[in-house]
Amino acid sequence: MDNKTMEVFQKIAMEETMEVDGVESQSKSTKVVHLLRRFLGVQQRRAEAYTKLRRGFAEYMVGGRDSAYQQLCNEITVEFNDCSKHVLEMESLLLNPEYCRNDLAHLLRLVQEQEKQKLHLTAKIQVLKKIGRPSERIVSHEHCRFRNLVEHECVHVHEITEATGTEEAEADADYDNALKEAIRGVQDAVTSINEYLEEVRYEIDALEAY
Repeated sequence: MDNKTMEVFQKIAMEETMEVDGVESQSKSTKVVHLLRRFLGVQQRRAEAYTKLRRGFAEYMVGGRDSAYQQLCNEITVEFNDCSKHVLEMESLLLNPEYCRNDLAHLLRLVQEQEKQKLHLTAKIQVLKKIGRPSERIVSHEHCRFRNLVEHECVHVHEITEATGTEEAEADADYDNALKEAIRGVQDAVTSINEYLEEVRYEIDALEAY
């Protein structure tokens, strides 16, 4: 076999290798895109769960049954746990040599952390709203002594002084600050999550254009 013939065979071999590498690369990109789209689907489930939770809490606050609200919280907890399970599986796959996308695995991890913070603070906001400001809470007369159906000796009656007024005002201020801080924390988490999701969408577009 002369040199010219050898060069032709080498060129053909190189072209075939490049075609195989291109197919494998395309296949890997397709898998990553599929995984990221699944992740966006999970995020959609989380968004729908939050909508359901907010609606249920609003109904509870205007006279809904406590048992119904607790049932809703249990359902939402199961849904969020299932979402987290799926994202952790995706994160693990992206770390696998078959995908080898540690950067995307890290991105999903960041979303998970912000989702955890968002859920924690959402629960805190609802607890605070349930109990209300200290000065506006309804007093229970369970331990009072009743003379008849309309008269009783109220154990809650106390002399109103400047000191007690100051304490009540401070308690209200602490409550307001805690509520504002939790709301601000949720807003920050939502902003971060949306930024990370934009990165995911950008990655999908880049892989599909490849």
